[in-house]
Amino acid sequence: MDDSELIEQTVSSEPVFDGKLLHVRRDTVRMPDGHETIREWIAHPGAVVVIAALDNGKFLFERQFRYPLQRIFVELPAGKIDPDEHPLDTAKRELREETGHQAKFWRHLGTMHPCIGYSDERIEIFWAHGLIYVGHQRDHGEHLDVIEMSVADAILAVRDGEITDGKTISALMWADKIDSGAWPLPE
Repeated sequence: MDDSELIEQTVSSEPVFDGKLLHVRRDTVRMPDGHETIREWIAHPGAVVVIAALDNGKFLFERQFRYPLQRIFVELPAGKIDPDEHPLDTAKRELREETGHQAKFWRHLGTMHPCIGYSDERIEIFWAHGLIYVGHQRDHGEHLDVIEMSVADAILAVRDGEITDGKTISALMWADKIDSGAWPLPE
């Protein structure tokens, strides 16, 4: 298969909005058939999500109000990658800040792209175990509840519409496969 039949070429690009977190772009692109069209997309710095495995067989989750949807969500610990920050350092920082835990062992599991139709955002998925509680260091204005849940209960919460966050649902696939032994934890 020839990928050139699928790839769009950028003709021009202009900023529409530059915010603290997000940058909206409007690009003119040439389609593989030669026609031009507009692509609006959001540049995002990237993020991490952490599957934090406790010694009791449960995992750390958070309950947090998310302004755009005006409701409380149950999600795995996560956060934005700061400029020039390695994703593992982000994962360690976010786990400590939000849950108060540090982990002895870390594994990078994979990468997900949550919004491929309109954003370049990537979310790096990490597994953390050997957790020790050392006290949280939340950002100013960050309010959340930390809860423990088994993978089975979390998957039921997805089924029942209690967990709808995409990064959490994707990471739960990894957690379920690793927890069940179907997929080995990467070295």
